[in-house]
Amino acid sequence: VDGAIHRAAGPLLKKECASLNGCETGEAKITCGYGLPAKYVIHTVGPIAQGGVGEQQRRALKSCYKNSLEAATSNAARSVAFPCISTGIYGYPPEQAVHEALAAVREFLDAHHDKGCNVGNKFENYGHSKTPNGLKTRGG
Repeated sequence: VDGAIHRAAGPLLKKECASLNGCETGEAKITCGYGLPAKYVIHTVGPIAQGGVGEQQRRALKSCYKNSLEAATSNAARSVAFPCISTGIYGYPPEQAVHEALAAVREFLDAHHDKGCNVGNKFENYGHSKTPNGLKTRGG
């Protein structure tokens, strides 16, 4: 996903990313969207889970989503789209990752009652037959 975003956004995104001094696992940093049809790109580094998923990986993955949502809120972003973080070459099983992602969004919404969430029905392949309970359209 990272490579596709950088190719589509163009060289200015790479230049701005170089100025961010990296990003630790679970952190989130925000840049302009440049050539993308988005105002911002929120960058996060997910945990490596090729050796298995433990509590440290679960916490780090939830932090990716929570910190990304905080970055979006801090920059007055009105919408956010997430890929399934860490499920590619980092080896986090998608059917486990989706639970951490949804829990992080649920916790964020519980702490930010003025925010809303629209979740598309994209969870069929990860053990959910319909929009996850508790994440239907809420708030403003």
